Order: sequence, then structure tokens, then C-alpha cells
Amino acid sequence: MTTAETKEMSDMPKIRFMPMDVEVEVEEGTAILDAALDNNIRIDHNCGGNCACSTCHVIIEKGFDELAERSEDEIDMLDEAEGLTETSRLACQAKITQDLIVRIPDKESTWDDDTF
Repeated sequence: MTTAETKEMSDMPKIRFMPMDVEVEVEEGTAILDAALDNNIRIDHNCGGNCACSTCHVIIEKGFDELAERSEDEIDMLDEAEGLTETSRLACQAKITQDLIVRIPDKESTWDDDTF
């Protein structure tokens, strides 16, 4: 890897997922949901990431003001979210442009329990 490639990679935005405390680098413009799923971090997304439900609700702990404003569709869906806060976003709609800290709220998961 060249020095330029190394520098370019280190300039990629980082997202830290809480409470699991996992940090990943992603390409700018990646949705939080895609960043999570690409890195084996479970976020519910019943509608497949189409802004048609509120199951991918996350709370932005750092970097909220760096995200694009919420669309009317996202605001409408967030009204259905459990544990809504001032910095709540739908992970399928929020695109990463800067470093973020994202909390995945504790809630009943729809993921299959594969521990049996």
C-alpha cells in the first residue's frame, strides 16, 4: 500500500457503535445502517432500510450536527420510535460525513436467536 493510500484510508470517517464500543472506518456517504451491517453489528431494519418503519432508530451521541437534516419522511417515522431523543435518527437515512458516535438503543430485537 502506498503512503497516499494509507493517508486516504486514515481520512475516512469513523463510526463508533455503542454500547458494544466497536469503531469502524467507512466511506463518506455510507448510511449508518449499511456501516453497521457491513461490520456485523446488528441493527434491526424491518423495512429493509427504506424509511418505512422506525426499527433502525439510533441515537447520535457525537456528530449529530454534522449529519444532513432529517427529511419529512424520516421525521414522520421517528415519531413511532421507542425512546426518541433530540438526536435520534433512522440509521437507514443518516449518511456518514464525519466521525460519529452512535448508540443503538436497548430494545426487543427482531434478530433470530442463533445461540441454541
